Amino acid sequence: MKTKHLIYCPFTGLGLYNGFRGNRWLRNRIQIFKQFVVPSLFNQVNQNYILWISWRPEERSNIIVIAFMQYLNSIFEEGQVVYTFSGVCFYDDKYPDDIARERLINSIHQSMPMLLNAIGECDYVLITIQPSDDIYERNAFERIQNRFENKPSIEALGYTSGYICNYLNKELAEYNPTTNPPFYTIKFTREVFQDPLKHINYTSLKKDVGPYKIGTPLPSHEYVGDCLNYKIMEGRGFLVGTHSENISTVFNHPFKGNEIHNYASQDSIINNLSKDLILQTFGIFNSFPLVIQSSFRKRILRMLPFKTQKKIRYILGEKIWNKFYNFLRS
Repeated sequence: MKTKHLIYCPFTGLGLYNGFRGNRWLRNRIQIFKQFVVPSLFNQVNQNYILWISWRPEERSNIIVIAFMQYLNSIFEEGQVVYTFSGVCFYDDKYPDDIARERLINSIHQSMPMLLNAIGECDYVLITIQPSDDIYERNAFERIQNRFENKPSIEALGYTSGYICNYLNKELAEYNPTTNPPFYTIKFTREVFQDPLKHINYTSLKKDVGPYKIGTPLPSHEYVGDCLNYKIMEGRGFLVGTHSENISTVFNHPFKGNEIHNYASQDSIINNLSKDLILQTFGIFNSFPLVIQSSFRKRILRMLPFKTQKKIRYILGEKIWNKFYNFLRS
């Protein structure tokens, strides 16, 4: 049985402000991707994957995006990167259910010709979520592929613990989410993968959960286990990157655990990993520091407590900007 592994990075179209916060934000996110995500991808022991980056239709003519794609095509093997311009292939619950379903079906349908051309002939397709500023440890792709091969009944795998790192100053700590984080992989048969209706039915809720009814396409990463036969990967397999462009995650996040430092001698790291060893495992030891442009408003916002930041972002984004954006669309 032949399997193809897609590493899915939804670059724009996800979250507040219609998933796009201007060209300065875009340039900064691309810089983060180049400086941290690309080295981590090349650091993977198993290079048998295809990087899939999705954009909004508006980015097709954006010269910043065009230059970025040219850069990626120049450093990856031919055919190892595929781009789609049909929006995010996620269910977006900011919209009524019928509209959210229609948007998802259209995104999958319009993306499929490029994806099928990229994967070629295969029996199964794996999709691993790759945020545009977070990374996986070097053995992650190898372990994911082996686990699915050895346990065919598993439909999804995910890491539930990792690290959090401040890309600006190299601070590092454990990261212990209390909900399922967005570092999961779903296995599809080719038949289900390529058919939008079968695709969303396969990944839909199998029971009522919270505000979501049975049959709702996967509403968020927290609900993977309610949609599929989901198993947890052992170890700290991911690293969340923080920086001045984060929307929901800062270094002093409630999920942050013990901070990690380097040790004075080799003898002291027998039972513990030092900061440098962890950063080497993720392929970013030589990537620091991150230097990006940040507005005065954001620098002031970062000085506030995390809960205050979150409330201000919600008010400005959901209550003010979204109403203005929807007014312009109507």
